[in-house]
Amino acid sequence: MSYARPTDRAGALRLHLNENTGGCSRAVIEAIRQISADEVAYYPDYTALLRECAAYFGVTESQLVLTNGLDEGLLALTVTAFRLKHASPGLPEAIIPTPAFEMYSVFVNAAGGKVVSVAPRPDFEFQTREVCDAVTDRTRIIFLTNPNNPTGQLIPRDAIREITRGTPSDVTIVIDEAYYDFCGETFLAELGGHSNVVIGRTFAKAHGLAGLRAGCLIGDPARLAPVRDAVPPYSLSVFAAAGWRAALRDREYLDWYRAQVIESRELLYAACTRLGLPYWKSAGNFVLIDVRKSGEPGEIVRAFAERGILVRDRSRDPGCAGCIRITAGVVRHTEIVVEALEGLCAVP
Repeated sequence: MSYARPTDRAGALRLHLNENTGGCSRAVIEAIRQISADEVAYYPDYTALLRECAAYFGVTESQLVLTNGLDEGLLALTVTAFRLKHASPGLPEAIIPTPAFEMYSVFVNAAGGKVVSVAPRPDFEFQTREVCDAVTDRTRIIFLTNPNNPTGQLIPRDAIREITRGTPSDVTIVIDEAYYDFCGETFLAELGGHSNVVIGRTFAKAHGLAGLRAGCLIGDPARLAPVRDAVPPYSLSVFAAAGWRAALRDREYLDWYRAQVIESRELLYAACTRLGLPYWKSAGNFVLIDVRKSGEPGEIVRAFAERGILVRDRSRDPGCAGCIRITAGVVRHTEIVVEALEGLCAVP
C-alpha cells in the first residue's frame, strides 16, 4: 500500500487535509524571520525546544522524542517494534482498528510487517474486544487513534485500559492523539503505569505547523531509546525548531483557533440536520458526512472542487460508504462550504 496524495488545486479553499485553515500564528512567522544566515548554515541545536516542549506536556525530557512531523515518529516506532527479538516465526504483525489514518498501513508495509485490520462496528462503536482478540504471538504494535480519523469518534478510556491489560508488555501500543487539542482527551496522565504505551502528538493541526513538520512521541524512556537511535540526529530544520518554540508560547492563538473549530463543527452539524444528511459528531477539526442521499461521494467532491473548495472522499474507508470528510476550521471558511453543501445536497 502507498499513500495517494489527494488532488490539490491552486487557490482553492483547503478543507480536505484537516489543516489549520487560519495558518500559523504571527509569532511563528516572526520567529522564522529572525533566523540568521549562520543559523541556516549550521546544524540545529534542539536543547531549548526539547526543554520547552517537555514543560508544555508536563513530562521529562527523557520521555520525549522530537520528530519531523508525527509521521516520522510513527514510522520509527513501527520499525523498532518490529526489530525486537521474538521467538515466534512469521512476519511481525500490527493491529489497526479501522477506519484509520492510512499511513499506519504504509509504515507497516515499509517495515516488512503484516497489517491485521479490525473491521468497524456499526456506527463506529469502538472494537475493544475485537482488538484484544486479534493479539497473537506475532503482534508487535497496536495503533489506536484518539479521536479517530476520519470519524472523529473518541475511544472510551476504559477501552484503552482493557487493551493495555490484555496486551503483553513487549507489544507497543500507540495512542495517536493528533487531534487532542480539539477535545482535551488524553491518556497522558496514566502513561506512568504503562511502559509499553507511547502517545503521539502533532503541532500540524491546531498550531498550524503542517508545513514545518513538528511532531513528537511521549513514553517510557526505555521504550523510546531505540526510537531515539532510529531518528536522524538533525531531522528537524532550524525553521521548524524556531517556529515550534514560538507556537508553544502563543496560547492565545491556540485558544482562538480551538474556538473557531468548535463553532465550525456546530455550523456543519446544523447544515447536515437541515439537509437530512447523516453525520457523526466529531472530537476533531473535521466532520464525517454521509452524502449518499444526494449523490455519489466522488461526484460531490468533484462538484465542490469546481466551486473552489477541496473536501475529502472517504467512501472507500471501512464502514464509511457514501461519506465525505470536511475540515472544520475558521468560521468564515465553514460558512462558504456550508453554502456549497446546501447547493449540492439541497432537499428536493
